Formats: sequence, structure tokens, C-alpha cells
Amino acid sequence: MTAKLADADVSRKRPMDLALTEAKNAAARGEVPVGAVIVNADGEVLAAAGNRTLELRDPTAHAEVLALRAAAAKLGSERLIDCDLYVTLEPCAMCAGAISFARIRRLYFGASDPKGGAVEHGPRLFGQPTCHHAPEVYGGIRESAAALLLKAFFAARR
Repeated sequence: MTAKLADADVSRKRPMDLALTEAKNAAARGEVPVGAVIVNADGEVLAAAGNRTLELRDPTAHAEVLALRAAAAKLGSERLIDCDLYVTLEPCAMCAGAISFARIRRLYFGASDPKGGAVEHGPRLFGQPTCHHAPEVYGGIRESAAALLLKAFFAARR
């Protein structure tokens, strides 16, 4: 189950602000504006990324996957134990699976994704009995800003 945190939760705003910046940068590149940031237990930023599926011609180049790869390389481990992931949009099934395999401690996301999300919607991956690791999940962090960015991006495309 996803807990909702108020936008006023200051301790969670800084990493999500960085994720929103990554999402804006992705939009400027013509990518769907999703950004992700991984921090360690001390709050140190280990990795930040925005979507790059078009640029890299890679369907797996979602912000979350790119951030997981960079953090794993920085730590020299495929397990990101005691690390938290901040992402502007509810992760899809692919990203949720990668988050589980990476052993992310906590997932904070901005906007819900009723169509493509796999945490609160769709397969609700972390609630499945076959899921090896489920992070603590908190939705609604800077939700308004994340949703507005996505809506503006897709409105401009129509």
C-alpha cells in the first residue's frame, strides 16, 4: 500500500526537486519528462537521471533504470541497500522490477500513473507474492508539479 506524504514534507522536497529538474531537462530533449534521483542513507545524491529512450534508442532507458545503473556503478554493487529513490512518476512494471532487484529501501514518487504505473496501479508489483523485495512506498511527493509538467508536455504534442 502506498502512503501519501504532504507536499510540505521538507525533508523529501530537495531530492524530488532534483528529480523535477531532471524531468524538465528530459522534456527539453523531447523525452517524456520523468526524472529520478537516488540518495544514500545520509541523503547524499548518488545518481540523477531523466528519460533518454529516444536519445539512446533504448526502450529501457527510463529515468529510474538509468539512475539505478549509475548508483550501482558508483557503489560498486548491484544492491542499493539503504538507498532511496525519488521519481516524478509512478514507476512502470519494468522499473518496479528493477527497483525490487536493486533492493531500494524507500520509493518516493510524484504523480500517479493510472495507465502505465505498476505500484499503485496495474500489476501492483510490490504486493505480489513473487516479488522478492518491496520497498516502502510513498506517493504524492510534489505531485502537483510532476503532474503539471507531464500535462504540459503532452498538451504541447497534440
